[in-house]
Amino acid sequence: KILPLLNVKTSTNNGKLPIKISGNLQPQNIEINGALSSQFLTGLLFAYSYKNADATIKVNNLKSKPYIDLTLKVLQDFGLNTPINNNYNEFVFTPIIQIKNQPINYFIEGDWSNASFLLVAAVIAGNLTITGLDTDSTQADKAILQVLKMCGCHFNIENNIININNSLSDIKAFNFNATHCPDLFPPLVALAAYCNGVSTIKGVSRLEHKESNRAIVLKQEFVKMGLEIILDNDDMIIKGNGKINGAIVNSNNDHRIAMACAIASLKATGLTTIENANAINKSYPNFYNDLKKLGVQLNINS
Repeated sequence: KILPLLNVKTSTNNGKLPIKISGNLQPQNIEINGALSSQFLTGLLFAYSYKNADATIKVNNLKSKPYIDLTLKVLQDFGLNTPINNNYNEFVFTPIIQIKNQPINYFIEGDWSNASFLLVAAVIAGNLTITGLDTDSTQADKAILQVLKMCGCHFNIENNIININNSLSDIKAFNFNATHCPDLFPPLVALAAYCNGVSTIKGVSRLEHKESNRAIVLKQEFVKMGLEIILDNDDMIIKGNGKINGAIVNSNNDHRIAMACAIASLKATGLTTIENANAINKSYPNFYNDLKKLGVQLNINS
């Protein structure tokens, strides 16, 4: 709907792949819906910046705002045309006289989304030190630290080194709004399973269009492990008691489901088998090997 307004021709196979794209994008004043994903806006921000645009992108109902902050920071760091952000409702581009088009030294910060699984693993099963994360990052999933504080978990941060030293008996239930960081749902469900009491995570509406219908799949797979999950409109309610049973679960080809089940199984009673476990290759292909380095006993069958 948007690309034809920007002089870009597209065609699909009745709405499916392959997609054919042609044309020289010409920035215009447009209005888009940001409810499904911030990634649509991110792509346009890069394109408008590259074209040194003199135009405004208006956005309705934008979700995952921290990822937009991350995008704007990258544009700024590279000296590119960076728009004015008017309260995430509109992004105003003004042409700049000279765009820097030269290499720079750039540090790619660690991934808080993947680190969240390791942080939860430490809370569930033992102590851990994690390096390589920027604690000043604008990444949305850095919010995992807020949840750990809510749960009463013991950790300290010094020079971007995170040390977790926790006891299962200390973990309290939590209420958290994950609307702008929906990728935290899977590790937070694993965490809530070991909390004492009922935890609530808001933002279920963000999960339908992930690699799986993630709210349904989390409930479907974790019930096999003895965890009760209730979906109530935009809330996911998890009744944790620290008792997880080993089970045969399926990733449903969703990398984060596979990792969540693996983390939840660390203190489970009995053996857990994850089918379609290689889904982790999408984002964290060394995940199981890293668990092995931490002393987790597991077998990987191709």
